[in-house]
Amino acid sequence: MSVASPGRLAVLRNRNLSLYLSARFLGTLAVQMQSVAIGWQVYQITGSLFDLGLIGLAQFAPFLVLILWAGHVADRHNRRLIVLLCMATQLLCSLMLVAFTASGSRTVWPVFVILVLFGSARAFMMPASQAVLKNLVPDHAFSQAVALGSSTFHVAVIAGPVIGGLLYALGPQVVHMSASCLLALAVLLMAGTRSVQQVVNKAPVSWHTLLEGLRFVWSRPIVLGAISLDLFAVLFGGATALLPAYAHDVLHAGPTGLGLLRTAPGAGAALCSILLAFYPITRRVGAWMFGGVALFGLCTLVMGLTDSFPVALGALFLLGAGDMVSVYIRHLLVQYETPDEIRGRVSAVNAVFIGASNELGEFESGVTAGWLGLVRAILLGGAATLAVTGLWALLFPVLSKMDRFPHHEGGKAAKA
Repeated sequence: MSVASPGRLAVLRNRNLSLYLSARFLGTLAVQMQSVAIGWQVYQITGSLFDLGLIGLAQFAPFLVLILWAGHVADRHNRRLIVLLCMATQLLCSLMLVAFTASGSRTVWPVFVILVLFGSARAFMMPASQAVLKNLVPDHAFSQAVALGSSTFHVAVIAGPVIGGLLYALGPQVVHMSASCLLALAVLLMAGTRSVQQVVNKAPVSWHTLLEGLRFVWSRPIVLGAISLDLFAVLFGGATALLPAYAHDVLHAGPTGLGLLRTAPGAGAALCSILLAFYPITRRVGAWMFGGVALFGLCTLVMGLTDSFPVALGALFLLGAGDMVSVYIRHLLVQYETPDEIRGRVSAVNAVFIGASNELGEFESGVTAGWLGLVRAILLGGAATLAVTGLWALLFPVLSKMDRFPHHEGGKAAKA
């Protein structure tokens, strides 16, 4: 790591970046608050581990269908406006959850319908929001902007579940109403940003242009290895989807305890991202990335082996820190390697991998837990993550041996 000079953090004086990060922070805070309420509501209504998995599937299914088209839209239209419209759609979903809770319904299918709409909005938001960050700051400040963006995101991930867990004591209606207010403010902040310059792709819509991002990723072993490592490692190690059941059945904790457990990975990631803002990784990039994923797998194993709340909390904290290292490196690799005119479509491919590892991983964890039991599913997930890490180090040696980022400043990508 190298120390970032204080002048580089002056990037926060960029008005567009500050408003964007503030809007993203509030939106993420609201979504994290609601994730606690939704998981607890569904589990209280049905008591089904499979339904916890369906929460992830309901968000991922529309995401998978729409994401390539969303990437094309991000390259042809104003990315700032796309993010704004998607935040407004998330607000609509939050208000629908308020209405569902107020109805007192004991069937959960309306929740899954709302989550399908939310997943559709997120499909369009992810490539646009990933691509627009590179347009907001100069090249020399981009790595700091990534770290600062991750910091604000994970602070929201820390605070959201705790606030959601505490507010849930007053009822799920309070959580959803509070989240709606935060999302409304996020929409206003995003509306206050100004249009940013971007290279607009004017090629006619076709399967060739839609798949351009996929072809680009496939042709770059470094990018393909980085995003596929995250996909398969987190796909099998997605034990966080089982936290409502884990908190209730193994640790014997309530909604507040669940909120703390949901917060721990974000706390670890936030602390790590703050360190990365001041001490960015510049050497042994591959080793840092694979080490972060391996730590993720080891911490998942610890979760499956303990019934102690403090030990589980610590394992989740370190899990988040390890994940942050791999996310930071992957994001820089993808953005440095990608021309701006196809940045939206490449970000869409990256988003497919992220979405698959998260939402599809949640579904896989729910199904596996239903078949094998909760603890066995967690242990299997941790072991699979470690196996994937070792296999990918062999399949992508150019990535595992990488020394420096292959960006505009030059430098040797891989060390013999």
